[in-house]
Amino acid sequence: MTASTLSPLKPPGAPAPAQAPLAGSLVLLLATGAGLAVASIYYSQPLLGSLGDSLHASTASVGLVPTLTQLGYALGILLLAPLGDRHDRRGIIAAKAAVLALALLACGLAPGLGALMAASLVVGVAATLAQDIVPAAATLAPDAQRGRIVGTVMTGLLLGILLSRVASGLIAQQFGWRAVYGLAALAVAGIGLASWRGLPRFAPTTTLAYGALLKSMTGLWQRHAELRRAAWAQGLLSLAFSAFWSTLAVMLLQRYQMGSATAGAFGLAGAAGALAAPLAGRLADRRGPGWVTRVGCALTALGFASMALELWLPESARLPLLVAATIGFDFGVQATLVAHQSTIYSLEPAARSRLNAVLLTGMFIGMAVGSALGSVVLAQVGWLGVVALCTVAAAGAWVVRSLPARSAARA
Repeated sequence: MTASTLSPLKPPGAPAPAQAPLAGSLVLLLATGAGLAVASIYYSQPLLGSLGDSLHASTASVGLVPTLTQLGYALGILLLAPLGDRHDRRGIIAAKAAVLALALLACGLAPGLGALMAASLVVGVAATLAQDIVPAAATLAPDAQRGRIVGTVMTGLLLGILLSRVASGLIAQQFGWRAVYGLAALAVAGIGLASWRGLPRFAPTTTLAYGALLKSMTGLWQRHAELRRAAWAQGLLSLAFSAFWSTLAVMLLQRYQMGSATAGAFGLAGAAGALAAPLAGRLADRRGPGWVTRVGCALTALGFASMALELWLPESARLPLLVAATIGFDFGVQATLVAHQSTIYSLEPAARSRLNAVLLTGMFIGMAVGSALGSVVLAQVGWLGVVALCTVAAAGAWVVRSLPARSAARA
């Protein structure tokens, strides 16, 4: 079935595409696209040693590659994600996929560090393709299934984060770091072509000029208390999440003499987050997203607080406790994110891309603050100080979610 038969282009202001049940193949396409797009941000992290040797660059210099990729992603969310409300999302997804594929190819062919850094910045900007796919899924989904479908697409996105580092390391070990970028470019190009052929067209929901479009996000923030609650709560959870992951490797080395391979293995606990997404989506459909967010925040706070039990445990039981707690808090964080997205997409269907951009901006601010605070607290107070910081932040998110919201659509 072609895109044109699925949903013809409607004039601005027309209703969203028909709320018919989505084919499983289309949901799979969206989930795969989201996963491959977001994975592009993380491919470079396991490659830094190889990049330094190959390009004759210092550790500090080559560390700018993932930094620029993240910076590009943040800029893309702020400056490009709102365009999904102004233009046909199918065209945006296909265009970003083409740019991302070319940028990844440029990374693989880069003759020096400067070219690699420039291409990495573009990779980050174009990888925001993932944040066009999630609102597209919410728009196509029937109201009664929105939480489940968004959760399934988020599962693909989370698996992209989880598996990107593993795949990158394995491919680089066998074929070299340039092969990682080449294969990634082919995969993204394939997703772009499939999206162009398989997705319906999306009617623009606003005729605002670009500047007015960006300015309108301030109005959304002022108008919707539920959006503010979601951004604050997810930002606090992201602060805790980032503080933990930015200090884990150092803690494992200092306390257990374990290297980065062990820290990377802890990332497999992130599979719990991928499992949480569809479950949280179904619960949001049945019990309401507000209930899911409160439970998710509570699970996150309890997961971090349980790490303090190591004070009363023998050393042999401390790492298993840490693994179990990591699964618990990751489940809570990702479940809350899915529920928050289900909530905000119901506030103003015509502004879903902008609503998503506001939520994710809050998340990235929380992650940046958490990374900085976590390192300071670890150096000044120690690991239990980091645990306390994460617990307080997650508990703060629960408090935010428990407060009434005057203009919440569903709480």
